Amino acid sequence: MSKRRQRTRRSPRITRRSAIALLCGALLALFAVLVPIQTALYGTPLPLAFILGVALCSAPLLALSRPRTAIAQFCAAAFALPLFVVPELAVASPWPWSVPALITFVLFVGVVTFVHGSRLGVFPLAIGVLCALTAPLLRAEIVMTAGAASSATADMIVTASLAVAMYLIAVLVAARARVGAELNREREHSALEEARRALVEERTRIARELHDVIAHSMSVIQVQASTARYRLPSLDQEVAAEFEDIAATARGSLTEMRRMLGVLRTEDQTAELTPQQGIDDIPALVDSIRRAGVEVGLEIITGDAPPVAPGVQIAAFRIVQEALSNAVRHAPETVISVRVRVDAAAVHIVVQNSAPATTILEQAPGHGLRGMRERAQLLGGTFGAGPVADGGWAVEAVLPLITHKENP
Repeated sequence: MSKRRQRTRRSPRITRRSAIALLCGALLALFAVLVPIQTALYGTPLPLAFILGVALCSAPLLALSRPRTAIAQFCAAAFALPLFVVPELAVASPWPWSVPALITFVLFVGVVTFVHGSRLGVFPLAIGVLCALTAPLLRAEIVMTAGAASSATADMIVTASLAVAMYLIAVLVAARARVGAELNREREHSALEEARRALVEERTRIARELHDVIAHSMSVIQVQASTARYRLPSLDQEVAAEFEDIAATARGSLTEMRRMLGVLRTEDQTAELTPQQGIDDIPALVDSIRRAGVEVGLEIITGDAPPVAPGVQIAAFRIVQEALSNAVRHAPETVISVRVRVDAAAVHIVVQNSAPATTILEQAPGHGLRGMRERAQLLGGTFGAGPVADGGWAVEAVLPLITHKENP
């Protein structure tokens, strides 16, 4: 027995919000360290150290939305910070970049490069290095001795090396993130295509089953009913007329079946093989029920209502058709009334049958009621079905009136 392949757990990805939160925390920590160090170890006045520290540490966060402004702000602060120092103190400490300033510089280069690309990331890297090179020229007294000059040179080399390394890492990470995002989009597209293909295959299978089984059986019924008067010459006229009605109903069902098969085999669901039935076709539907010996009353009130959209027309016809079918099937030999009223707001449908002569066992709701309810709900309407006071059964539906406007 083959072992089930275990899924590899992926580490949770850092979201944009959490990344910004981490960046803010790091910048606050750097600011909290930079100002005291710059004041105590380099002799920078506290107000000036505070202002330059704010400009330096807020630049990476500002770079997320305004990179050019952030680059100008950072470079101005990085240029001024090593100049306002006491030479005797600066000689004993890393200069021109203090450790917090160095870390902030490296972080700034990484943020700009990762968020805005390698081309824009070159500018803070190059300008920051040039600002550091100008500091010994403007404050030559700090690097008068060989030891101080060597210390300043080593500080600039370390800073430049770390900034270049961060730049390259940010370029690689950004490229990997772009490739990952592209792969995710491709996976989503592939999943959508797979779902669409599965849907098309399922619809094709249903269409094939309907064509091979149901349509074939309906064709046989239609042929047998149409040829009954010729195969059985002794049939009475009334019986022959019944067979003709059966054949007409079968032909109508085949037409509906062909339309349904066309829709199932059309991927964009826009096939219209025959005109759709609507409210105007309800009288013909009622007449077909009357020919079967069922007493059906019909009342259609339209008045001055505007034209009804095709979707509402189809839903109204199908609800009446299913309600009549249920009444004939579950409450035979009863009187059925159909009332359809169209006003300026909605189409109101009431199909009600009288109490049956014999007791009918209560049945659980089937697919017919669910289908009528779904049709009404898809249009934003309401549907209800249940017993009435006189012992009969009533189906009521309200379909919001969506007027059909011609395209200009």
